Amino acid sequence: MRFYDSEKGFGFLTKDEGGDVYVRANALPAGVTALKAGQKVDFDVIEGRKGEQAWSLRLVDAPPSLSKAQRKSSEQMAVIVEDLIKMLDSVGNGYRRGKHPDAKTSTKIATVLRAVADELEL
Repeated sequence: MRFYDSEKGFGFLTKDEGGDVYVRANALPAGVTALKAGQKVDFDVIEGRKGEQAWSLRLVDAPPSLSKAQRKSSEQMAVIVEDLIKMLDSVGNGYRRGKHPDAKTSTKIATVLRAVADELEL
C-alpha cells in the first residue's frame, strides 16, 4: 500500500514487480474503509479506462500502528495530562465568569485535545 485517501475513496498500490496500480474504495474487502501506507495487501489487476486498477483486494496483515510505535512514555503522558487539566480548569473558570475563550485560545485547546486523544488511542 503506497497511498490511500479514505475521504476521496481511492489510492495507489505498488505492485511487487514495480509500478503503481489505482485502487477505488469498491475494491476494498467488506468492512474495510481505509488502508494505511505500508500495509501489505494482495489484489488482482484489471484493465480500466485509464490503465490498470486493483480489484478483489485482500489484507495480508494488519496495518502497522504508527501511534503505538511512537507512543509517549507514561511519565511524559502524566505531565501532558496534568498540563491539560490546568488548561481546561482555566477555561472552565472563564465559563463560570460568563466568558468564552477567544478564537486563538480555542484553537490551541482543540489542537492539544486532539493530540492527547491520538496518544490515548489504542
